[in-house]
Amino acid sequence: MAFPHRPDAPELPDFSMLKRLARDQLIYLLEQLPGKKDLFIEADLMSPLDRIANVSILKQHEVDKLYKVESKPALSSNEQLCFLVRPRIKNMRYIASLVNADKMAGRTRKYKVIFCPQKFHACEMVLEEEGVYGDVSCDEWAFSLLPLDVDLLSMELPEFFRDYFLEGDQRWINTVAQALHLLSTLYGPFPNCYGIGRCTKMSYELWRRLEEEEDGETKGRRPEIGHIFLLDRDVDFVTALCSQVVYEGLVDDTFRIKCGSVDFGPEVTSSDRSLKVLLNAEDKVFNEIRNEHFSNVFGFLSQKARNLQAQYDRRRGMDIKQMKNFVSQELKGLKQEHRLLSVHIGACESIMKKKTKQDFQELIKTEHALLEGFNIRESTSYIEEHIDRQVSPIESLRLMCLLSITENGLIPKDYRSLKTQYLQSYGPEHLLTFSNLRRAGLLTEQAPGDTLTAVESKVSKLVTDKAAGKITDAFSSLAKRSNFRAISKKLNLIPRVDGEYDLKVPRDMAYVFSGAYVPLSCRIIEQVLERRSWQGLDEVVRLLNCSELAFTDMTKEDKTSSECLRLILVVFLGGCTFSEISALRFLGREKGYRFIFLTTAITNSARLMEAMSEVKA
Repeated sequence: MAFPHRPDAPELPDFSMLKRLARDQLIYLLEQLPGKKDLFIEADLMSPLDRIANVSILKQHEVDKLYKVESKPALSSNEQLCFLVRPRIKNMRYIASLVNADKMAGRTRKYKVIFCPQKFHACEMVLEEEGVYGDVSCDEWAFSLLPLDVDLLSMELPEFFRDYFLEGDQRWINTVAQALHLLSTLYGPFPNCYGIGRCTKMSYELWRRLEEEEDGETKGRRPEIGHIFLLDRDVDFVTALCSQVVYEGLVDDTFRIKCGSVDFGPEVTSSDRSLKVLLNAEDKVFNEIRNEHFSNVFGFLSQKARNLQAQYDRRRGMDIKQMKNFVSQELKGLKQEHRLLSVHIGACESIMKKKTKQDFQELIKTEHALLEGFNIRESTSYIEEHIDRQVSPIESLRLMCLLSITENGLIPKDYRSLKTQYLQSYGPEHLLTFSNLRRAGLLTEQAPGDTLTAVESKVSKLVTDKAAGKITDAFSSLAKRSNFRAISKKLNLIPRVDGEYDLKVPRDMAYVFSGAYVPLSCRIIEQVLERRSWQGLDEVVRLLNCSELAFTDMTKEDKTSSECLRLILVVFLGGCTFSEISALRFLGREKGYRFIFLTTAITNSARLMEAMSEVKA
């Protein structure tokens, strides 16, 4: 069940310091407006803020009323207004309209804008255009590392994925570099650094520059974390597009985990109320099932329920003294466990109901066929039927993208036919979404007579100087190839299984996809760590179109303890799924490593598709 770590597994660093730092900085910024003030908070900052400083802390620092930044005008009567917002243009317009309304009414108040995690020049430009730049004071709350769990840090920047991987907007790279710099300042330098991807390379170079500018801060510090591995999301889209079947991933796919907690509705709680549950290692029941394949979870929970009942039943033969001990020492814990148990049993039942309704087995079978490259025609028919029945616009898109990436692009005939069917079924307003998916390389069409590789190799043989590189570049940009099949063979991503794959006793990371597929991102990390470099993986790196973008940076650290070398920080730029987290936790348990995760945000297939979609649900 819960992955028991080997007795020699290294201790995790204490990340609660990050919360304290963020809280202190926020309080400092609020106190720069002395006296009573009203605080306007942007909707998607509410959950992260709640994990750092709850309402009572804000009240202690003279925050009077809280408002949500929304389209309707706010009726605040306070003389001081403070805005806690993301650096977005629409927020600037909102603030400017409030300030200008006050000017019209002849009111003077103090306005403070706190940008989280950083302010962008474009925002100040908007305030200037609207004529209010001189009326507001601007500050930054450089809060970009939220500990969601003992081994999981999130930057809570869901827009990072679309901004960088679709728009090519590099403004968040500075935020990533600053976050890495903060980690190395607090937890010592990272002796070994590996990375792959364009965004990774830029973030790494900027981070290194920051380290050089402040040279000496981490000099002489003992490193606490031995390896850091940075990875771009577009190196592995396939894993993020697959349905999740480990418990935590399924909860995320079904109910959406936001900022480490989930709202379970009446269908889970069996009452008329919803319940907000924090999902982390402190929830003892959840911690034992989070990384488990869903097929094992029910059995575990029912066994747990029987054990719990047996502990309750012990009361029957007790005398008064024993009873007193039982009530004071055990009862509270048992009640807590009982409550959590019934919540997770309710969640499982609800997931089962939903999945049977959508015929989940059939869906998973199609995904596995796509991953293995079998029955492509049958899978295409399944996708067409999915579109035809209007099951869900997001799901249909996801399956089309999975088909496209695993097949290195769709045959023009299939591409046109699927696109036409989709637009007829879900509406022509989705047209722009197709253009986005194409640009990001998620849903592409094979070039006519797609024998590019043959042409490329001939061209390269003919032209031996730098021009060859340029010509091959021109070819590869013509069709952003995913090469999934070739990579899958090289890295053995589809395990050969004799007989049934035993999901109760997983033998490799493929268990997170029912034994059918080892997540590409996790396999790359495993291989590089084993070799301590990219050596021997040149062909894989070339197939990933990352020849210039994979690096290894090792320092000869004498201070590096063997314990620290077994601690590995994995940084996902563009989002990471719970399936990948479970797979790497499993790998860590097998090899005596401990993994720590830092991601720009938690993602899953639906979030990925929504980020690319021009039609807001």
